[in-house]
Amino acid sequence: METKKLVLIFIFITSLLFVWEGWMKERERLDKLATSGPVTENNPVSQQGPDSPPIPGDALVSSQSSQDRSSGIDTVSTSTGTPGTLPTKEQIKVITDMVIAEIDTAGGDLRKLELLKHPSRENKEIPYALLHSDASQTSVAQSGLIGEGLPTHKTFYTLDSNVREYSLEVDQDKIEVRLVAPRENEVQVTKIYTFNRGSYVIDVRFEIDNQSEEIVRPFAYFQMLRDSNPPAGATMMIPTYLGAAIYTEDEKFQKIQFSDLDKNKADYPRNADNGWIAMLEHYFLSAWLPPPKTPREYFAKRQNDNLYTAGVIAPVGAIDPGKTTSISMPLYAGPQEQEKLAELAPGLELTVDYSWLTVIAAPLFWLLSFYHEWVGNWGVAIILLTMTVKLLFFPLSAAGYRSMAKLRLVTPKLQRIQEQYKSDRQQMHQAMMELYKEEKINPLGGCLPILVQIPVFIALFWVILAAVELRYAPFTLWITDLSSPDPLYVMPLLMGISMFIQFKLNPKPTDPIQAKVLQIMPIAFSVFFFFFPAGLVLYSLVNNILSILQQWQITRLYGQPTNSDSATKKKSKEKQ
Repeated sequence: METKKLVLIFIFITSLLFVWEGWMKERERLDKLATSGPVTENNPVSQQGPDSPPIPGDALVSSQSSQDRSSGIDTVSTSTGTPGTLPTKEQIKVITDMVIAEIDTAGGDLRKLELLKHPSRENKEIPYALLHSDASQTSVAQSGLIGEGLPTHKTFYTLDSNVREYSLEVDQDKIEVRLVAPRENEVQVTKIYTFNRGSYVIDVRFEIDNQSEEIVRPFAYFQMLRDSNPPAGATMMIPTYLGAAIYTEDEKFQKIQFSDLDKNKADYPRNADNGWIAMLEHYFLSAWLPPPKTPREYFAKRQNDNLYTAGVIAPVGAIDPGKTTSISMPLYAGPQEQEKLAELAPGLELTVDYSWLTVIAAPLFWLLSFYHEWVGNWGVAIILLTMTVKLLFFPLSAAGYRSMAKLRLVTPKLQRIQEQYKSDRQQMHQAMMELYKEEKINPLGGCLPILVQIPVFIALFWVILAAVELRYAPFTLWITDLSSPDPLYVMPLLMGISMFIQFKLNPKPTDPIQAKVLQIMPIAFSVFFFFFPAGLVLYSLVNNILSILQQWQITRLYGQPTNSDSATKKKSKEKQ
């Protein structure tokens, strides 16, 4: 097989990988649509009502004392409104230096959370809404207690004060919002939100005052509720993961696909004394972070009307009569900034989705971040990264280009062999192999640089796509967002031109069909790169320019025909 045919195969495989990734995402979406709707035997959902709190399993129940569990754990649903809609009452607004939050006294839910330092995709003047509840999308943080008469996410709370809007003052480090649940069975519950300066971590705490004559043993649950609709501004051309995820020390990081929840086939650890559970979307996440070394039970399930929950249940412990106790759960709701996530909880940085090439992508991002700290521009950092990768592969690519240059010299001989043995392909390939051996040419040498760089290219694709640090990161002139396609399509066109120049530097294919395909490829890839992030196109363009310079120099040194080759060509012309 000729070198150029192998090159085409490798390029085709690379394209196929991207197409496959997109097709899998689209199939997942279609499967979800197919399984949504009426519940059937083949389309199971949780046997609880969509508005019911979760029920702790036996493993978690047994972690508490078996004495006097009089409060019970089964709570009847108090559904309000139609499925898929959330009741509303009073809204409490909280403004800090990091977020704008909105809490609804219906359920005490965190219904809205806007990230002030991260603009929306549609309008840079508007903060990105990570949590929201409206007609188009639902993504909220809910919590409650499990036990007879205890408040759930369907309970209507009242304000502890008449304040309905909080703003973090210069001399404040935190804001507390207190919600009071109706008093039931002489048990008073207060739900407290704490927002901290300079942090995306929100502490959710329940204070339980037991004034009854019995011991109360409640459980607390904390969950994310969201639909499977992609975030605003998402594109199917470049699909990203949307769904739940979990981490434990034993099972490590796992995704919990919505499609698996649709089919009731999700497999994840239920009980542990470590880890976290989250809802992920492109660039951002919402994660419940239970304290380490405390028992907990994780759950994820499909609700009705295209709604899914993922959360954690934790035992509060025994509350004696006349005593008050509390339980808190940190909620991280913010960007997927890897260094900060790693500091919050083990494995939380793994929520940055590098697909199946994390082992390559993670070092690439580290090096990219290092260059960015040095130069202060992500575009320049990408150029420096490209030069570094090119330098690392220089010996391999140089050997490949030398093989291609030598192959260019023997192209006339290859053409004569093909003409001589055109009726016997086996004999043709045998004669070509003998020629390669005689001329000391490795026909696969030109493919090695491409073969090695394909995983690097794909890994960098995921780095640029997944790294929130590159979101809206400017480069220069019209390139104001390296994570989005070039708005003027200049770099994709330059990419196509660079590919055409490379084609001219390579040995001319002996197969005319192959030659036509190679001529069309620069145009096809230019169109293909129209949809790629500008940062990835920048990497490819710089890589091509460096390759052209290297290949031109090597071709200039090795590409001059020998005297014998020139004489052969002259005799051939005279015979004609």
